[in-house]
Amino acid sequence: MMIFSKSTVAAAVLAAVSFAPLTASAALFDDNEARRAILDVRTRMDTLQREVNTRLDSKANASSTLELANQNEQLRQEVAKLRGQLEVLANELANEQRRQKDFYVDLDGRLRKLEPQKMNVDGKEANIEPSEQKSYDTALATFKAGDYKGAGAAFYDFLRRYPQSGYAASAQYWLGNSYYAQRDYKNAINAQQAVVKNYPDSPKASDALLNIASSYTELKDKSAAKRTLESLVAKYPDTPAAQTAKERLSTAR
Repeated sequence: MMIFSKSTVAAAVLAAVSFAPLTASAALFDDNEARRAILDVRTRMDTLQREVNTRLDSKANASSTLELANQNEQLRQEVAKLRGQLEVLANELANEQRRQKDFYVDLDGRLRKLEPQKMNVDGKEANIEPSEQKSYDTALATFKAGDYKGAGAAFYDFLRRYPQSGYAASAQYWLGNSYYAQRDYKNAINAQQAVVKNYPDSPKASDALLNIASSYTELKDKSAAKRTLESLVAKYPDTPAAQTAKERLSTAR
């Protein structure tokens, strides 16, 4: 009959315990449930080892040693089973962490698409929401397609939804052009006057005055058209619109 000493059995226990991968336990600390499972496994292993040590201290005869040797073998089997459980937990946690990382990367990408983007609009930097950009582009495309009534409605709706938009001056200007294209000169004048009044520093302001003058001309109000052209030259002398206004004034004399 083979006799096992206390040191031999204890060494076997410690060797079995060392099978639990340290890297797996380090990775599991990020997950409370996995961490509790690992701590429970280690507690059970520590308890079994203490039991073996206690019995070795209290029983020294051959039969007791044989019994402890059998228990040690059972302990090895238990440790192997627990090691398998640890590996499963580590693998499941790693997969879950990968899924969560992929989820947050995808979510971050989706949120960024919804966030306002910095754009240069008429020489000024403005934060433009994706839906705002789409709405403006759609309205402008409608105008370019020759659907002036549809474009007027689209620009009007844009200004209602985004009154503080960086595109507000341009939208107001194109609204006036939509009216002008429909030969609705009075509304064209009103829309363009809003550009001059509310956005005097916008590059569209000088063009708005030129459009106003054209609308007055269509309404046969030559004096109002002349005053508007003179105002344009005085306020925005270095603009292309002012150059056009000068040419019109020279031919009107």
